Amino acid sequence: MTRLAVLMISKASVTALYREKQRQMAAAPGSGGVNLTLVVPPAFGGIAFEPDPADTYPIAQLPLWWGRQQHHLHLYRGLARVFRAAAPDLVHIDEEHYSLVTWAATRLAQEQKVPSVFFTWQNLYKRYPWPVSAWEGYVLRKSQGAIAGNQEAAAVLAAKGFRGPVAVIPQFGTDPDRYRPLDAGERAAVRQQWGLSADSVAIGYVGRLVADKGLGVLAAAAAPLLHQHPSWHLVLVGDGPWRAAGAAWQRAAGLERQVHWVPRVPSPAMPPIMGALDVLVLPSLTTPRWKEQFGRVLVEAMASGVPVIGSNSGEIPAVIGAGGLVVPEGDAAALGEALSALAADPAARSTLAHAGRSRVLAHYTPGTIAADTVRFYQQVCQAQG
Repeated sequence: MTRLAVLMISKASVTALYREKQRQMAAAPGSGGVNLTLVVPPAFGGIAFEPDPADTYPIAQLPLWWGRQQHHLHLYRGLARVFRAAAPDLVHIDEEHYSLVTWAATRLAQEQKVPSVFFTWQNLYKRYPWPVSAWEGYVLRKSQGAIAGNQEAAAVLAAKGFRGPVAVIPQFGTDPDRYRPLDAGERAAVRQQWGLSADSVAIGYVGRLVADKGLGVLAAAAAPLLHQHPSWHLVLVGDGPWRAAGAAWQRAAGLERQVHWVPRVPSPAMPPIMGALDVLVLPSLTTPRWKEQFGRVLVEAMASGVPVIGSNSGEIPAVIGAGGLVVPEGDAAALGEALSALAADPAARSTLAHAGRSRVLAHYTPGTIAADTVRFYQQVCQAQG
C-alpha cells in the first residue's frame, strides 16, 4: 500500500516530547509511514508550542478563535485552508468524540469526502446535554474509525452505538532511551539528594497529589512497613491538595526521616528520579466520575527497570500485565503485603524489572505506537475502498 497523506489535529502535540510518535510515523519508509501534516495551536494549557529540529514534516500552528484554552470547547481558525493544502487521504482528530473541535473537523472531512478517525480516553459512560450531545452524536455517526486509549473506552463507544472499527492504542509512547535503568553512580547521585544510603529501599509515587490516586491507602500500607524497616523510605513526587493531608499523616506517624517530598519537575527532569526508585506504586481509586485511564507513570517506571505495583482501577491491570503486581483498589493490607514482598526481595525486584522493561519495548515505545496507528489508518482507508 502506498503512503497515506494524513492530517492530524492535536493540541497535546504542542509539547515536543509528545510528537515522537508523529516523527516515527513520518520517518518510517514506504507503507510503514505516512505523509503527515500536523495542526496544533500556538499554545495550550499554558504551554507554548515547543519547536524541535527533529520535526521534518509540516506543522501548521493555527490560532484558536473560540473557546481558547477550553479542553473540549475550541475551534481552529484556518483549518479548511490547511485541509485543502494537505489534500489528506485520512484525518486523525486527536480529541474526544464529544469535543467541539472533533465535530467541526469531522464535518469538514465529510464535506471533502475524506475518512476521519478520532481518539478517546473516556472510560466511563456519560450522557451530555445539548449541544454537546449533538456534537457527539454527529461524530459517532459520521466517523470511519476510532482509536481508544484503553479497553474500557472502546466498550463505552460500543455502548454509545459506534459501529466503526476501534483500535486500542495509547495516545503516546514512552522513549526507552530516556527512561532506562540507571547505573550505580547515577542512582547514588539522585538518592543522595533524598538522604538515602546505598542499602536503602525507595518506595515511590509519582503524579498529582490527590486523594483519587489512592494516597491515603498508600499511607496506611506504608506506615507499618516504614516503622518496621528503618532503611525503607517513601518518596512522593508531585504537587496537589493531598500534600497537606500527607504532611499531617507524616507528623502523626512519626515518619519525618523516612517520607520525602519532591515537588513536581518538568518532564525532561523526570527520568533520573524515576530510575532512582526501587518500587513505584500507583494505588488509584475508582470514583463515580473518574477511574484510571492508563497510568503513564507505570510505563515510565517499567522502562526504567523499576518494578511496579498498581491497583485494579481502570486500565492499570492491562498496562502492567506480567510486568508488575496488581492489588485490589482500596485494600491497604494487600498493598502492604505486595510492598513488603518486593521491598524485602531484591531478586524478585530484578525479575519484575526485566519483565516490565521487556513489556514496554514490546508494546509502549513511540515506534510501536506509531506502527500500530499507521496500520489502523490503512485498515480504515482500505474499508472505504
